[in-house]
Amino acid sequence: MNPPKVSIIIPTNNRYPLLLEAIESVRAQSYTDYELIVVDDASEDETFLVKNEADIRYLPIPRCGMPGAVRNRGVEAARGEFLAFLDSDDLWQPEKLSRQIPLLDAQPDVPLIHTRELWRRGVKTVSQKGQKHARTGDVFADALWKCTIGPSTVLMRTSVFKELGGFDESLEVAEDYEFWLRLTSRYPVAYIDEVLTIKRAGDWEQLSEKHGQIEEFRIEALFRLLEQERLPQDRRPESLSMLERKLRIWSVGAIKRGRNEEVRGFYDRLERLEHFSS
Repeated sequence: MNPPKVSIIIPTNNRYPLLLEAIESVRAQSYTDYELIVVDDASEDETFLVKNEADIRYLPIPRCGMPGAVRNRGVEAARGEFLAFLDSDDLWQPEKLSRQIPLLDAQPDVPLIHTRELWRRGVKTVSQKGQKHARTGDVFADALWKCTIGPSTVLMRTSVFKELGGFDESLEVAEDYEFWLRLTSRYPVAYIDEVLTIKRAGDWEQLSEKHGQIEEFRIEALFRLLEQERLPQDRRPESLSMLERKLRIWSVGAIKRGRNEEVRGFYDRLERLEHFSS
């Protein structure tokens, strides 16, 4: 049997009702040459029932709580030329894969194509006015400021994902921000300016809601990228400049909250980086 063109990976933990809706949005795709892998991060609800579905590869793993690690386990099991990630509380429009695949096939030097998202909180649509940033081509500069690529919007080449080493498994938050920086520092990306992905938030637990302010995690991700030399040399100056900018802004609030030791620790690391870069 030939391998599927696309491996779709849904990471999940205790979101059975939402997971079923995500699965149905995959089944509704007009493109059908795919495999669906559900990676279960030790759910304690009825998630295990999906193992009985003939069109699902159910992969239970020991509890880790790290979204990057859960996605990576799915990639290890994947057989497709392309990867698509779908968070278990998000949804796809029926034409998502059909629109993405021919465009990625036609651009062999581009490893990733993403789409516009519609953001929903409960039944309300969240306005994205002011969300202006580069979405196609060399997007690295804008991706430094914030996470500009939604994981559920992505279709990418499996070979490039593996070449880059996958998601950082030690980051609980901003693991996508860190990975997209490694990718966009080396490659251009493509974009479809259509709402083909629905990003949902509600009364279920989300890591971004759990931690509230996630900028600290982006700062940590930038430190790791620079300290571990995960970025090309020509990207270091602008990355270091962004790290300094983010750290200045974050430190103001952190000091007000009495987190002086953490601020001092970050600035000690920054001083070492600047010394190394000079």
